[in-house]
Amino acid sequence: MVEPACGGVIRARGILATEGGQFGDARSLFLRSLYFARSVGDEWLETTALLNLGFISLQQDDNDGAMEWSRRAYRDAKEMGADDLAERASGNLGWAYFKLGDGERAREVFVEAERDAAGFGNIRDELRWLTAAAFVNQDVGDFSRASESYSKALGLAKQIGSKEDIINSLEDLAHVSIEEQKLDEAESYLGQVDPLIRANGNRLDALDVMLAKGRIAAARRQDANAEGLFRAVEGDPASQITMRLGAEHELARLFEAEGRVEDARAEYVTALGTFESARAEIKNEASKLPYFANATPIYDDYIRLLVAQGKSEEALAAADQSRARTLEQGLGLVAGGASLQGSGLKPGVLRPGAIAARAGATLLFYWLGEKQSWLWAITPRKTMVFPLPAKAEIARVAERYKQELLGPEDPLRARNEDGRALYRMLVAPAKELIAPGGRVVVLCDGVLSELNFETLLVDGAAPHYWIEDADVVSAPSLLMLASSKPANGGGGKLLLVGDAVSPGPEYPELRNASVEMREIEKHFGPAEATVFARGKANAAAYLGSEPRRFSYIDFVAHGVASRTDPLDSAIILSRTSNLSRTQGAEDSFKLYAREIMQHPIDARLVTIAACYGGGTRSYAGEGLVGLSWAFLRAGAHNVIGALWEVGDESAPRLMDGLYEGLQDGLPPSAALRQAKLKLLRGAGTESGEFRRPFFWGSFQLYTAGNRE
Repeated sequence: MVEPACGGVIRARGILATEGGQFGDARSLFLRSLYFARSVGDEWLETTALLNLGFISLQQDDNDGAMEWSRRAYRDAKEMGADDLAERASGNLGWAYFKLGDGERAREVFVEAERDAAGFGNIRDELRWLTAAAFVNQDVGDFSRASESYSKALGLAKQIGSKEDIINSLEDLAHVSIEEQKLDEAESYLGQVDPLIRANGNRLDALDVMLAKGRIAAARRQDANAEGLFRAVEGDPASQITMRLGAEHELARLFEAEGRVEDARAEYVTALGTFESARAEIKNEASKLPYFANATPIYDDYIRLLVAQGKSEEALAAADQSRARTLEQGLGLVAGGASLQGSGLKPGVLRPGAIAARAGATLLFYWLGEKQSWLWAITPRKTMVFPLPAKAEIARVAERYKQELLGPEDPLRARNEDGRALYRMLVAPAKELIAPGGRVVVLCDGVLSELNFETLLVDGAAPHYWIEDADVVSAPSLLMLASSKPANGGGGKLLLVGDAVSPGPEYPELRNASVEMREIEKHFGPAEATVFARGKANAAAYLGSEPRRFSYIDFVAHGVASRTDPLDSAIILSRTSNLSRTQGAEDSFKLYAREIMQHPIDARLVTIAACYGGGTRSYAGEGLVGLSWAFLRAGAHNVIGALWEVGDESAPRLMDGLYEGLQDGLPPSAALRQAKLKLLRGAGTESGEFRRPFFWGSFQLYTAGNRE
């Protein structure tokens, strides 16, 4: 007979592994604890296992997993009346939200966890969640609320006599005061923390204080003193990478303020070189993408400096370098990419005009900056740069318009102002460089990656969607466009996978999947189409089909995009008992992006007629990452993905129109545009019910670069 105490032993071993930093072992032990708890009906042990799995997932940067485990732990703890466990699960959930980019929700969860901890009289947890909420406020620029929370945290730290928390709170208050330009207050906090640091001998705390003092000196234009402090932090062997990056960035800004432009440029390059070297040392490939956020402010300031100096082409190269290197190291998109000292930062090497000529398009390259954003419009003959509003302003309008596109009204008929404002901000400055009806390749940044530019509203005597004026596609980076291979030719064969058996309630069967598959299949002869449907539509079938044999690959299935690890993005198919793949039975229904990339293809077009096929996570600087880029990396020349869940009724019509255009000899982008315009103009339906961009705007074409 197995004693229930065995589960507690497994749990205790997991906690010991966690404290020793052996997170993989800890995860395995907590999973064993979970399975044991369920086998004996031990609800408390099951809830603690879920709670611990949520915490471990955070340590491993599996924030999607952390959210799922923490939600389950919170629900079960509430049902049990274990409010202390629910409070901790809530806090873990807050960190998952924050790491996933949802600062507002993270703040709400931390405030709730703090309130609950205070209700239990658990001052240490109250301090933990209060500090977490303050950190979120500081990150989003709400320095007043951050300062208020850090002050309260300092009071709690003093109440329990925690010297470590007192030091951390004082340092946090000093940095926030500097951001608010309250320099005397910052000095006061540093004066309080100095004797505590001398007593504990912690070199990292001393370096953090030194960095803060350097920032104060720079703000007061005590330039020599500031430079000496920053140099000391930069050169100290004990400095963490974030401290060294901070010191080098501050030095560059200091030199810029002094008018030492060449020194500033050199220091920016040094800081970016430090960042790239550190990122190369990260063992977990998935962590390299979120880690890019550490360098975004440095790139932002460097690009602004270059544009101000009239070096717009060099600024473009730097912006593209940031994007291409992130994709290169995170997804392996560009083999043997240039180093920071190489072609990526030198004007003239990328030859943007030649890239535009090769693509047969005007290229619109965007960089969203904290204070100033930029648009480079590139044609075969010239490149122009245009200033745009700050990132926050653009993001607000783009987020609003995205929600309006998903609503019940037609933005065109409702005379939507957001769609018009976005066109005026993002496209109108370069209007003269775009030929009527011409091809446009958009290279997005940040939140713009979730926006289909075709849906923007053009003002005039006859207001209309921009899709009527241009053939608009998307691409990840100039370097990727420059290194693309020639497109294959001709008709070719079709691999069609879909109408899968639902693996669970969270992935319901697509109601019209079989109809859509018939509409696609009818455009190919019996010998040209290989079809996997229902139980045969599984990941093993795709991987074993020799996908490189097909010119067209089409999935009629759900798709999900991991918001923190693009390689965990997956197409949802039927379960399979074939466990020769890396995953087990629990996720055998997922065809992962990492597997897609490992199986070369040469498809003219891959279509993911599903929800969120493009991927919904936009890491700062590199644009959209998800299933679409996985197929491009595998060798696809064009990929159609979905930005939001597609309509069951409209999708078959649009796919039929797409393949009809391909059959008529149109290139993929033109065929897709023609199919969309048919829906927009009400062709094929008496009511014109599919005119709204909700029905056609979800589908976005991503290109590897060559004009067909």
